Amino acid sequence: MEVPQMAIKQIEEGLHQSDDRLEFATFGMGCFWGPEARFGGMPGVLQTRVGFAGGREPAPTYRKMGDHTETVQIEFDPSVISYEEILREFWGHHYPNRDNYKGRQYISLLHYHTEQQHKTIGLIRKEMEAKLEEPIETEISPFTGFTRAEERHQKYYLKRYPKALEQLAKIYPERELLEDSTFAARLNGFVKGFGTKDSVRKEITQWNIGEAEKAYLIELFLKLKW
Repeated sequence: MEVPQMAIKQIEEGLHQSDDRLEFATFGMGCFWGPEARFGGMPGVLQTRVGFAGGREPAPTYRKMGDHTETVQIEFDPSVISYEEILREFWGHHYPNRDNYKGRQYISLLHYHTEQQHKTIGLIRKEMEAKLEEPIETEISPFTGFTRAEERHQKYYLKRYPKALEQLAKIYPERELLEDSTFAARLNGFVKGFGTKDSVRKEITQWNIGEAEKAYLIELFLKLKW
């Protein structure tokens, strides 16, 4: 299986052609490993990363989080997946009013990046409160910053498969290139159960990249050793 020339550049440039329309969403819904996989498996989500947000203490780390919260940040194409859909997924897959036994580490948190997102949060919150039949206590505030978590936490579930990582290193020789790729986001979701071989394969055929790159990614995906 031959690697297409300039594969990474062509793949990522193709997927990010609409950079001027892309948006960010930043939220906390408990331990950040699972939510990164869940949203990473969703078409329209181009990048995922985990880190810390919501606090004032500088330079948080996993061992010294201070007043920050475990947080997921995603970059998404609103022409494929809307912010409304993201919010429904957010509130539909964690309980926002549970007691937190580790300070602020696992609280339900939403940071909006624009005033339009703020308005949308208000509307979807009312919708989800009606479903829950109780007020939602998610902490909602404007985005003020995000500190990326240590390397071992990024794409946590994918990294449990060292043989697959060795194969992926052929086109992603630098770990950060892999972690920030759309392909890795889908793989991280796939191994956690968010998606099937058929759904991932079909989605890749719809990506805005060259046919050679599509064929290569699909072949590589089907040959990964889990």
